[in-house]
Amino acid sequence: MATLTAKRIVDMVWEDLKPLDFLTEGSFTNAVTAVLALGGSTNSVVHLIAMARRASILLTLDRFDELARKTPVIANLRPSGQYLTEDFYYAGGLRAFLGQLGDAIDSKQLTCNGNTIAENIEGARVYNEDVIRPVTKPLVERNGLAVLYGNIAPKGAVIKPAAMEQHLRKHTGKADVFKDYNDMSARIDSPDLDVDKDSVIVLQSAGPQGAPGMPEWGQLPIPQKLLKQGVRDMLRISDARMSGTSYGACVLHITPQSHVGGPLALVNDGDRHDLYRHHARGINMLVSDDEIAKRKAAWVKSIPKFTCGYGVLYLKHIQQADTGCDFDFLESGYREGAEPHAAAGEPEIH
Repeated sequence: MATLTAKRIVDMVWEDLKPLDFLTEGSFTNAVTAVLALGGSTNSVVHLIAMARRASILLTLDRFDELARKTPVIANLRPSGQYLTEDFYYAGGLRAFLGQLGDAIDSKQLTCNGNTIAENIEGARVYNEDVIRPVTKPLVERNGLAVLYGNIAPKGAVIKPAAMEQHLRKHTGKADVFKDYNDMSARIDSPDLDVDKDSVIVLQSAGPQGAPGMPEWGQLPIPQKLLKQGVRDMLRISDARMSGTSYGACVLHITPQSHVGGPLALVNDGDRHDLYRHHARGINMLVSDDEIAKRKAAWVKSIPKFTCGYGVLYLKHIQQADTGCDFDFLESGYREGAEPHAAAGEPEIH
C-alpha cells in the first residue's frame, strides 16, 4: 500500500491533479461520516478541520456532532468493538465498508485516483458481517464521537462515547488537578493523592501551546491505588489529544486551551465537574460564574515556552483544536493580522 501510494503521488504530478481539484464539502462530509462509522480516532477532528480550512472549506465541530447524531458505528473494531484492523481488511476493507454505508456516502465524489467513489468500490463485498456490520445491525446506533460544550469548554471538546465505561456517560465528581505532565507524573501514583473512583482527573497545559504540540497525553493514567481496587475507567479531562486505539472516558481537545487562560486553567482541586451526554452533551465545572471571573482576574499568564527561533513562530501562529491546530498562515486567504476566515462570502457546510 505504501508503494502504491507513492506511485500514485508521482502519477498525480504528471497528471497535474491536485487536492484542490477534487476536495469539496461533499468529500469532507464523506470523510467525517466514514470516521464516525468506523468508531475512528478523535484525532480525525483536528486533522480534517485543518485540511478543510486549507481548502477554503469551513468544517466545524458542530458539523461533526450533527453527523455523529445520525451515523451508526458499523465497524466492530477496538477500542469500541471486538476486532482488529487486520480483521477489517479480511472482512472486505474500506471499499466494502463504504459500500455498506449506502446513501450515507456521496459516491459521486472524486478521489485522488481520478475516479469517483462509486467506481472505486464497484464489486466490493463484505465477507464477515460481524466485523463490518449492516447499518440495520450496527455496533452502536450513533455517536461514534461527540462534541461537548460547557463553562470549561466554551469552544468545544470531544469524547468517544463507545470507548468508555457506559456508567460514566452521566457523572459528577471532584477534581484532582495536575498543572502539567511533569506534575502528573510526579504525583499520580502517590499513596497520599486524595482520589477515589468517582474523582475527575484534570490535566492542564497539554494543548497546542501548553505542552507544546498537543501530544497524545489525553488517556490520563488511573492512579495505582485505584487500579489495585479494580477501577478501570475514570472521567479524565484535558486539552491534549489521545490515540485512536485508546480506551476511556477521556474528554479531549478542551478549547480554549489552559495555556492561554481558557477556563481549564482556572480549575482547582476539589471543584466538582459534571459530564452529561446524550442530549445535553455538556462538560461543566460546578463553580459559579462570579467565582470563575475572580479566578480569571487572578490568573497569571504562562511564561512563553520559547523566546527565539521556530518556537516563537509556532506560538504566534498555531491555532487551537476547534480550528485544526494548524498554522494560520497556511490557510487559504491568510492575511497577517486578520481574523481567520474573516473574508466575506466564506463557504459553510450545511
